[in-house]
Amino acid sequence: MRDDVTTVERSSTDRPPTPPRAARFRPDIQALRAVAILAVVANHLWPTRLTGGYVGVDVFFVISGFLITSHLAREHAETGRIALAAFYARRVRRLLPAALLVLAAGAVGTILLLPYPRWERAGSEIIASAGYVENWFLSAMSVDYSAINDQATIAQHYWSLSVEEQFYLVWPVLLIGAWWWALRRSARPARTAAVVLGVVVLASFGTSVVLTTSMPEQAYFVTVTRAWEFGVGGLIALLGTRRLPRSIADLVAIAGLVAIVASAALFDSDTPFPGAAALVPVLGTAAVIVAGAGHARLGHSVITATRPVQWIGDVSYSLYLWHWPLIVLVPFAVGAEMSTIMRIGILGAAFLLAWATFRLVERPGQRWRLLHGRPRRSLIAMLAGMVVVALLGGGLIAAGRAQADADVPPESVEIQACVGPQAMESGADCADAFGPARDVVMGPGNAYFATPPECAADPALLPFGDRTATVVCDFGGGTDAPRVWLVGDSHAQQWQGALFDLARERGWIVTTTFGGGCPVLDAPYVGFRTPWTAAERERCTDWSTAVQEAVREERPDAVFTSSAGSVELVDDGTGRPQQEQFVDGLLRTWRAWSADGIPVIALGGVPYNGEVRSPDCLLVNARDPLACAVPVDEALPADPYLAAAAAAADPGIRAFDAHAYFCDQEVCPASIGGVAVFYDADHLNLDYVRRFAPMLGALLDEGSGRG
Repeated sequence: MRDDVTTVERSSTDRPPTPPRAARFRPDIQALRAVAILAVVANHLWPTRLTGGYVGVDVFFVISGFLITSHLAREHAETGRIALAAFYARRVRRLLPAALLVLAAGAVGTILLLPYPRWERAGSEIIASAGYVENWFLSAMSVDYSAINDQATIAQHYWSLSVEEQFYLVWPVLLIGAWWWALRRSARPARTAAVVLGVVVLASFGTSVVLTTSMPEQAYFVTVTRAWEFGVGGLIALLGTRRLPRSIADLVAIAGLVAIVASAALFDSDTPFPGAAALVPVLGTAAVIVAGAGHARLGHSVITATRPVQWIGDVSYSLYLWHWPLIVLVPFAVGAEMSTIMRIGILGAAFLLAWATFRLVERPGQRWRLLHGRPRRSLIAMLAGMVVVALLGGGLIAAGRAQADADVPPESVEIQACVGPQAMESGADCADAFGPARDVVMGPGNAYFATPPECAADPALLPFGDRTATVVCDFGGGTDAPRVWLVGDSHAQQWQGALFDLARERGWIVTTTFGGGCPVLDAPYVGFRTPWTAAERERCTDWSTAVQEAVREERPDAVFTSSAGSVELVDDGTGRPQQEQFVDGLLRTWRAWSADGIPVIALGGVPYNGEVRSPDCLLVNARDPLACAVPVDEALPADPYLAAAAAAADPGIRAFDAHAYFCDQEVCPASIGGVAVFYDADHLNLDYVRRFAPMLGALLDEGSGRG
């Protein structure tokens, strides 16, 4: 988020080398920095208020492109060359001391305050951030800032710093190549460089639009979708701008600021971004920069040139570094969920740390004599610092893995009165049904997707696209053993622990097949929470159809099914309510199975978690879990699986409505019978689920007449 200085040289890069002129300070650009960092911080602290504050990053990218290109062009005009080693050494002295300090502090905070299941991911991201490839790491992990299952690390915000560093690495070399070509062809250096940069801008922007549509999570982070934003700033620097008349410059600058503020206020997590939408903050930033050329003050300077605004611009880099680790760590340090007072406290602490880092690290780092002289000193120091931070990240990974290796699901679960869902059974007289959970740290032993040794994946059986989706678990020891299927998305998978325990007891062979975000039903599927791409919809439809046919072909003794039906979208073109269309799709599938003599059990009644409370609520309120209780009317969604089973009027189609085991008449707690209910923001704790085995067994016996 930080370039060299907020100064530019107004001389043309096409003139022969001349003695350097004094560079002019640009308070308007410093104010842009202040606007950008305030937008980002406000978005992270109050995400439902300033929903599009993430555009502040795009403002920073344009500023960096303009200033760095201006500095390089000025150096080339004055000396006829660019000293690459010196350029990189300046970047090291400017950026790395503060960045590595915050990463090191974040690593220490992570191991002291965060639960161990988060250490390994945090360590990986710290290493990626120290190497300035965090954006590619997050892209590979397909992290969506808006996804409720994502648990942020202290280094996640380094993705934008990684993009900037990659720009700093590549752009000077590209400029040198353009100017060398211009010299060979007797062309004008600035014009040649502008043509090269224009091609980069067009190619990157086109890629950004395409990838934002086809691969939105990855497109947000990758460098190729952001390069055009730097390029817009670079084009302004290379082409130069004439001094606009004061009245026009005022209008252009105000229009630019309005575009930035409007995008921060009106964009949200559903806005396809970066893509074409990024044009609004990018062109708004460009307008402010162009308007300020040749003007010491404009109309907005009454506010933007004030000392508080300029000071925020001064500390913007350090403020960006510190605010996010504080947001991640402070709730765990305080032992409470994020509140307004906590947010204000974090903001104040971030400003204080930013000021101290600016005064004690950023500025001294640029003047430290040990790093001056030969550029290689700075580069060696950079490598040493990166190695130290990477070792800290590696230590987190090793510590997290060691803890995880010792945490495995037990072979069996003892069903006890007043423990887990049994505390909600009719007639249960439990002293404190909603009291503290005995374990709030969800490790591998609590993972809903854990499979016992009797299970083996079958990559050739019903794959979900190019992923293995199907697992066969043989608890029967013979071909005559009863066969049971569990199908759906991860919300069906979260029930497998109970079925596995029941299968072990009764000697079943269990086949599970799960498609991420994809239900098994006969209806035109559109997407999960938001519309999917055509390729994703086709993958889901193909898998769902294949599962329906495979079940009819094998004719198992029972099929259990579920999915996150309340947030999965179908569209048959009738315009009917989603619930109605979804229910009809389920009924068509289930009735076909039932007609073939296959019993169908719909699993439903699970309340929301991440949609209605912080996924970390129980962790930070371990002693007072009722602070995480949510009213029933907020937590319990309309469940199409239960509605379809009720509408089926078919004895072969039944439902297991579990809502009474998660909620009483008033609230849905996060801890019941001393057991944490949820594993993550969206799925159940394996320990809690396994205690449903007796209830599922009783339902089967009732349907078969054994009860």
